Amino acid sequence: MADKISAIPLAKGQSYTIEITGLGHSGEGVGRYQGFTVFVPHALPGESVTAVIATVKKTYATGRLVTVHTPSPHRVPPACTIYNQCGGCQLQHVSYEEQLQRKRQQVVDAVTRIGKLTGVIVHPTLGADTPWHYRNKMQLPVGQQNGRLVVGCYAQGSHNIIDTDNCLIQHQANNDIAGVVREVIGELGIEPYDEHTGRGIIRHVLGRVGTATGEVMVVLVTATDRLPHSKEIVERLRSRLTGLGSIVQNVNCQRTNVIMGQKTATLWGRATITDKLGEFRFAISARSFFQVNTAQAEVLYEQAVRYAGLTGTETVIDAYCGTGTITLFLARQAARVYGIEIVEPAILDARRNAVNNQVNNVEFIVGDTVDVMPRLFTEGVRPDVIVVDPPRAGCEQQVLETFARMEPSRIVYVSCNPASLARDLAVLDGLGYETREIQPVDLFPMTFHVECCIWLKRKHSP
Repeated sequence: MADKISAIPLAKGQSYTIEITGLGHSGEGVGRYQGFTVFVPHALPGESVTAVIATVKKTYATGRLVTVHTPSPHRVPPACTIYNQCGGCQLQHVSYEEQLQRKRQQVVDAVTRIGKLTGVIVHPTLGADTPWHYRNKMQLPVGQQNGRLVVGCYAQGSHNIIDTDNCLIQHQANNDIAGVVREVIGELGIEPYDEHTGRGIIRHVLGRVGTATGEVMVVLVTATDRLPHSKEIVERLRSRLTGLGSIVQNVNCQRTNVIMGQKTATLWGRATITDKLGEFRFAISARSFFQVNTAQAEVLYEQAVRYAGLTGTETVIDAYCGTGTITLFLARQAARVYGIEIVEPAILDARRNAVNNQVNNVEFIVGDTVDVMPRLFTEGVRPDVIVVDPPRAGCEQQVLETFARMEPSRIVYVSCNPASLARDLAVLDGLGYETREIQPVDLFPMTFHVECCIWLKRKHSP
């Protein structure tokens, strides 16, 4: 062990010149110093930089960028004045065209290195028409620094709150919410929550915007059941925010990093606001899942429908269907669609969404995919297509094996994590499903995240 430690060629707190050769999975520059891997946030491939070493581990180090000696042609000035402090974005210093290319390369690398797959078509990333002010959902911590109330994003790698006046990836209505809530709780002297002591009232402020409808929801997450001055808060928010349709209190009394608790009460207005995806209208509650980039979510879902290859006669299973957004898109062109989701409140939302949109050829089922799909099979359901949009961790092996046993001609996989996607594609390849095409879609401009839609075909279809 001592030999390994002594072989590390750099030391914490010292400056080194490092040649950056790639980007890491979180958007940081990756280089080597005397063969030792160093991650440098805000550095780009092809750049020679000076970095101060912040941490040293057995196999890698991290550094803080000090000087860029040879700037990349893809480097651009960040538009946000607090970009270097805030952890909300990671790629503002990269031209948008290069961001799209790098996201595609991230997918290619995962599929070839992790999945060990060759010959897979990975299309250019579908970028946003407007890569700014796209987020329809905001969730910002509230705190106090040096006696001053702050509402903003956490600094990268910490829980220090960077006060944020105008987040450039948030819908402007959310920025307005953050500013007005900051004013109101300051005026009324409501104490922000302190995660170190567990004292205080306001933990987070959430904003939700119906980008197609203009409706706005404010959610105040509190550490106590009682919200002081609740009537005054409602009056002041109503007088200062345009499009306000809902004011909600969510209670989270736990000493936890989880943002929302289980108890929610409507202080004023409706319990939901409405937004649209394509031709469909969706009721969105404080806790509902809804893609944060409405315009790009529509691009993603339309791609899923294209890869499903529906003609109007097919039976489709939508695993991990959530609140039924993709399910409804599929139902337009299928004979029958079954949506499966283990989270019961999401299924209740999905059923309401189907009724509200007058979609009658869907059935939403609460349960684990591993249990529900074999039951459907024994009941005579034979899916022509399976669509799956799993959590970031991907699918369990048992789920993928269940898909294969049902022998659909196609599987459409929607993924938010190239690494878990590549692992699952390799498993499906071994189960008889060939990955034909991957279409990356940029739902999160200025960040390292990338969504993908994948078409898999059964290798021995009749």
